[in-house]
Amino acid sequence: MAETEYILGINAYHGDSSACLLKDGKLIAALEEERIRRIKHWAGLPTEAIKFCLNYAGIGIKDVDYIAVNRNPLARFHKKVFRVILKKPNFSLINFIKERFKNLKKIRGLKTDLAKSLNVPENEIKVKIVNVEHHRAHLASGFFVSPFDEAAVVSVDGMGDFVSTMVGIGKKNKIKILDLVEFPHSLGIFYTAITQFLGFWNYGDEYKVMGLSAFGKPIYLDEMRKIVKLKKNGFFKLDTSYFLHDSQGVEMTWLNEKPTVGRLFSDKLIELFGKPRKEGEELNERFENIAVSLQAMYEEAFFHILNNIYKKTGLKNIALAGGCLQNSLANGKIYKNTPFENVFIPPAAHDAGGAIGAAFYLWNQILGNKRDFVMTSPFLGSEYSDQEIKKLLEIKKLKYQQLENDELIKKAAQFLADGKIVGWFQGRTEWGPRALGNRSILANPCRSDMKEILNTKIKKREPFRPFAPAILEEAVKDYFEENYPVPFMEKVYTIKPEKRGKIPAVVHIDGTGRLQTVSGKENILYYKLIKEFGRLTGVPILLNTSFNENEPIVNKPEEAIDCFLRTGMDVIVMGNFLIRK
Repeated sequence: MAETEYILGINAYHGDSSACLLKDGKLIAALEEERIRRIKHWAGLPTEAIKFCLNYAGIGIKDVDYIAVNRNPLARFHKKVFRVILKKPNFSLINFIKERFKNLKKIRGLKTDLAKSLNVPENEIKVKIVNVEHHRAHLASGFFVSPFDEAAVVSVDGMGDFVSTMVGIGKKNKIKILDLVEFPHSLGIFYTAITQFLGFWNYGDEYKVMGLSAFGKPIYLDEMRKIVKLKKNGFFKLDTSYFLHDSQGVEMTWLNEKPTVGRLFSDKLIELFGKPRKEGEELNERFENIAVSLQAMYEEAFFHILNNIYKKTGLKNIALAGGCLQNSLANGKIYKNTPFENVFIPPAAHDAGGAIGAAFYLWNQILGNKRDFVMTSPFLGSEYSDQEIKKLLEIKKLKYQQLENDELIKKAAQFLADGKIVGWFQGRTEWGPRALGNRSILANPCRSDMKEILNTKIKKREPFRPFAPAILEEAVKDYFEENYPVPFMEKVYTIKPEKRGKIPAVVHIDGTGRLQTVSGKENILYYKLIKEFGRLTGVPILLNTSFNENEPIVNKPEEAIDCFLRTGMDVIVMGNFLIRK
């Protein structure tokens, strides 16, 4: 019998650092570094996530056959250098190319860094390191773990290996690239630049603008069309005079391993839209209108790409990934705005997911192995036993009840029906940026005041930010105008007008909701909880938000307890333990 083959996939030396582990072509573990380090979007080498994956499998680095990295600094390197040479030399551009060389040096020194972090001699690390071009890894993270034998494949993000968009065809264990968009043209940079203009400067703040866009009117759409111009070939180009990245490069820093991006918009954008919003300044109608116009322009370009790839392939299936595929507003409109009938978007479409993409690209595309894995579950991270939880509760001197599953569900559902806020900590940590029922804060969606309570007392965030409805899969048709599964909370659908008054806490101002469909096949305890709540209230839906407070989603029981004690949560359920304040 052949020896077990392990592939360690990593997203390294960049934001949303992560690691995953394949065992004979099956994904068995995956975790983002931020969950352990407790710094959002943590950048660098994901040493702790790597340790988790190895420990989960009960192996050491010596047992790993390959490391797949979702970045290849040598890809199009000549184009990067040539472009800088053509530009008027300046300090920013020189630094930009220096950073590219630094990135190359880091990746080449990966074995050295691994040896130090894992405390093993470097000469004992015999693993083969394979660099996978950034967007090929994105495409693989969508297609090779999808249920499709054949599909159109699309990746859209800010920039990776000098490319922002890539399209192709996936068939069995191969992906064929059809076309791409190179630097400086990027929908991701376009979206981030205007996110900055709107006063949201943290790395990954684009999701706040998506929430804000529900409030305005797209009165600036014509102005946006001056910035992003659709091309007859199915792609787009930016008028780069509205940005700085083409003339000065992209200024990125990794202060305390927290990524930051320098200003991307030029003074010409200020001339077009007026004075930008200062961070913390009150959001007014003008900013809301810019936000919705930004979203509308992104959707025009996005559907332009998708409809073109459909014309080229005629395929009914599509698999998508890349940072821009975290735009759940646009994702939810794919069925309405394109001919595609089946859509797959992984739970971590952004750079963290590139770790999985790189690993599967190596396993399937490069090594030629048959596909033998479909991602149906996001629960790939850390897990803690009832014994470990009980020990912590006793150390913390917290009062608790230990209950069997059926009784636990009944009590938790009753608390929720009574308007209590419940922390829900179960099983393995979710893979990706969204809480999907194992590290969640749950509440009653029928209460009109619940959104305000959660934003002010628990999450301590902007009051306009919405919350997600977690709904039984079989009940979607009763509450939403669309009826397609959304297991990873990756799409926004329209809530039926007659149902909006029943679940006001999860209805966006535009009548939509970013839903999660819940199946008993993947998370039976969570499913039964929602079902019991539905029996008590007549509504088979719970409000679901991530278990955190301006920090990465909790990973360990200690973090969950700390969050519970310092916020306005009423109850926490951890394993088979129910704890009240």
